[in-house]
Amino acid sequence: MEPAPTGPLLAAKRERRQVRVTGLVQGVGFRPFVWRLADQLRLAGWVRNDAAGVEIQVEGEEQNLGRFLERLRAEAPPLACIDGLRVEPAGPLGLADFRILESGVGPAATAVGPDVAVCGDCLAELFDPRDRRWRYPFINCTRCGPRFTISRGLPYDRSRTSMAAFPLCAECEREYRDPADRRFHAEPNACPACGPRLSLWEGTDRPLHDADPIAATLARLRAGQIVAVKGLGGFHLCCDATDAAAVARLRRRKAREAKPLAVMLANAASTRRYVELSAIEEAWLASPESPIALLEKRPGCDAALPGVAPGMAALGVMLPYAPLHYVLFHQAAGRPAGLDWLDRQQPLVLVMTSANPGGEPLAIDNAEAMRRLAGIADAFLLHDRDILWRCDDSVVQGEGRRARADRPVPMADLPRMVRRARGYAPRPVKLPRSGPAVLALGGALKNAICLTRADEAFLSPHIGDLDNGAACAALEEAAEHLLAMLEARPIVIAHDNHPDFFSTRLAGELASRFDVPALAVQHHHAHVAAVCAEHGVAGPVIGLALDGFGLGADGGLWGGELLRVAGAECRRLGHLRELPLPGGDQAAREPWRMAAAALFVLGRAEAIVPRFRHRPGAAAVARMLRQDVRCPPTSSAGRLFDAAAGLLGVRELAGFEGQAAMELEGLAVGHGPVPPLAGGWWLENGVLDFFPLLEALADCGAAAFGAALFHATLAAGLSEWVMEAALRQRIDIVVCGGGCFLNGILGAELARELGSRGLRVLTACAAPPNDGGLALGQAWVALQQPV
Repeated sequence: MEPAPTGPLLAAKRERRQVRVTGLVQGVGFRPFVWRLADQLRLAGWVRNDAAGVEIQVEGEEQNLGRFLERLRAEAPPLACIDGLRVEPAGPLGLADFRILESGVGPAATAVGPDVAVCGDCLAELFDPRDRRWRYPFINCTRCGPRFTISRGLPYDRSRTSMAAFPLCAECEREYRDPADRRFHAEPNACPACGPRLSLWEGTDRPLHDADPIAATLARLRAGQIVAVKGLGGFHLCCDATDAAAVARLRRRKAREAKPLAVMLANAASTRRYVELSAIEEAWLASPESPIALLEKRPGCDAALPGVAPGMAALGVMLPYAPLHYVLFHQAAGRPAGLDWLDRQQPLVLVMTSANPGGEPLAIDNAEAMRRLAGIADAFLLHDRDILWRCDDSVVQGEGRRARADRPVPMADLPRMVRRARGYAPRPVKLPRSGPAVLALGGALKNAICLTRADEAFLSPHIGDLDNGAACAALEEAAEHLLAMLEARPIVIAHDNHPDFFSTRLAGELASRFDVPALAVQHHHAHVAAVCAEHGVAGPVIGLALDGFGLGADGGLWGGELLRVAGAECRRLGHLRELPLPGGDQAAREPWRMAAAALFVLGRAEAIVPRFRHRPGAAAVARMLRQDVRCPPTSSAGRLFDAAAGLLGVRELAGFEGQAAMELEGLAVGHGPVPPLAGGWWLENGVLDFFPLLEALADCGAAAFGAALFHATLAAGLSEWVMEAALRQRIDIVVCGGGCFLNGILGAELARELGSRGLRVLTACAAPPNDGGLALGQAWVALQQPV
């Protein structure tokens, strides 16, 4: 127990400390925490926010000052993240009490925190019929609620958020001004008397005057309707996940034929009806970040949730994270008092998919949503708190069956990112050393950008594929917002080395505007560098980059690369044996074309037309391959997965990127492990050749066995390839990057095999291994450039 403080407040021999705290310390209850701590220890002084973080002046007896500084870091609020604590001695001023002052100004050295899930204390109030915030869908405090999505800039004060439009009532004002209250300076603080309100609409000119919009929304969902629900960082399209007709209607209206949909369930007990859930995965779901987790399906999942995630081994699951979500589930549970209902299985399962029709950015504005989602949603559950910055749901990988049962290296408690957004962005990735500001603009797919400041790298929320004008505009907005929020002026603009990407063209424009150089970073170098950045590795590593496509340093179509990376330097050590890409990009959307290419290189061109006679272009593809017309060679690992899926008859046409590979993995998981194919690869002069494996798959009549054989052989061949390079280069660190490392089997097998042979294997965690992490790698390479 902490000893009682000694001496009166104005005792003799007083000393003063000037304290500067940096990191994520605004909007997380840090100032009231400091006030309470000083009060307990009978210290005088003041605390305030400013653009650099938190400034504290504290004076009192030396012993109590020491305790104050120890506890300042050790007992900081759960959402706080202290990166720096600078203390300087000073003479006492004779202050009589401890106060919280208004925010100061100055150059930005802190950041706005991410939006986080509603906390336990707020939930208890939310479902207490005696509380004035009973079922109020915008309840929050300093420990939870929106931050990033409502903020206009720093310092993080109510006047600089979208809550400025809601003057506080007397009771909320009292909470907001009371340092002993957990809502002290909770900037989104509100109640039914003074805060945002819900409304249900059928269209831009058809408000529905329901006494209870929540009850009316639930009734519509149960009737099979699709409702657009405004959340923290944008809109969801929502329907009953157990209603096959509603799910099919949502897919048809959104033109999302096959891509898996995520679901929301009331609690962990409810998820266990559909997925396997480990203790670590449960902790991820219930964390303040509250991501979607891709969890292994249980038998019967697809029958219970028809059409939600067909053909996938995993189901995307999340728990309620906004009070609005909880109130919907509470309504479905019969509006019980208290929290006991959250410990029991609840029957309601909701599809919650991003409201981004056509791959455009997430809808965030009420009028915009009703315009863009007309024809998709039957009704709109709106509120009048503006979302200033869109922020989609984050997605993380579950542990997976093999990782849980077999992996000799313990899994980190941190989840592995698939999509980094709500809950995580814009929280910075800590870099091993300080450097100047660098702006990196990522690639063309799964775009996110990165801005470094000192020893921190700030990744924007997921932006998406830059294949439409709205997404390109969102990229420009994100860059302007990040630069303004962090008050940074970059010394270089980093980008992908592909000249035709919109992000590359924007980099050139920004470089001209700031009068700084633009730096092209090779795609796969950036994949490896992103992992190096988050692990703080600047020395030489063996980089294994596996993805669908990236422009090579030689202008070729790379995607299965073995690299030697040392900061800004990158050298290609080897690659997968190339396959022709019949029809160019079209082959990436039609795996049967990659299967035809495999047959051609195996000397079995005559089998292409008979095997794919049901495909109208089969004869033309065979002719293109024979004549080497529009068949550029590619070393892509992603296209190798497509070839395997096409040969096994798993997937001939892909409805979304990675579908064939995901279904192949699902079959392999369902089948279980098999030994690798003996002689299934050749290795010569740095080129890894899996043509013997493709030959075996071409004659394999059992798709599930073939999928398991493909994964086992691929992992074994890659392990031998990497090990040989590591010995030759005398490097014992292997870095794995690229979208193929979202494949759980491949990642686990490589980690096991290479780890057992004495290599240290580093993989992506803080940022996605796919193109969502490219900007972090680009920024890290730029920071390593010689001055």
